Amino acid sequence: MSKLHVSTTVNGDEVEYLCDPRETLLDCLRDKLNLTGAKEGCGTGDCGACSVTVDGRLVCSCLMLGVEAEGKQIETVEGIADGDILHPLQKKMIEYAALQCGICTPGILVAAKSLLEKNPNPTEEETRYWLAGNLCRCTGYDKIIRAVMDTATEMREAS
Repeated sequence: MSKLHVSTTVNGDEVEYLCDPRETLLDCLRDKLNLTGAKEGCGTGDCGACSVTVDGRLVCSCLMLGVEAEGKQIETVEGIADGDILHPLQKKMIEYAALQCGICTPGILVAAKSLLEKNPNPTEEETRYWLAGNLCRCTGYDKIIRAVMDTATEMREAS
């Protein structure tokens, strides 16, 4: 099968790649663009480890085809920090020790950042609901929720 040419924007950079029409966006990000932050935890869209945003919408990149990224704006975990300067959410995740093995962490960071962009003052219930599609087998979620809630407070106070 012939490969298709895709032009898209990833983390603010215009990129191009060739992919098989059946290849997932996750595989294209990891194998074509060397953006290995998003992980394949399940391959069925159930775990959220592959979460990215596409045109501002949170998606599981294991369920989207790479060719569907044509002309889109994609944000991955690699785009959260500003160079060497961590995003407040990343700092809080470290401060709260809200990560362990790291498989779920990139997807949780992308999802939590998406939440805070859409709702800078989420309740705990809203935060838990928003992150319900991101599974973590290590932390039990409480530290993650506290880190997101504290980040929201800090970001509101800073603006």
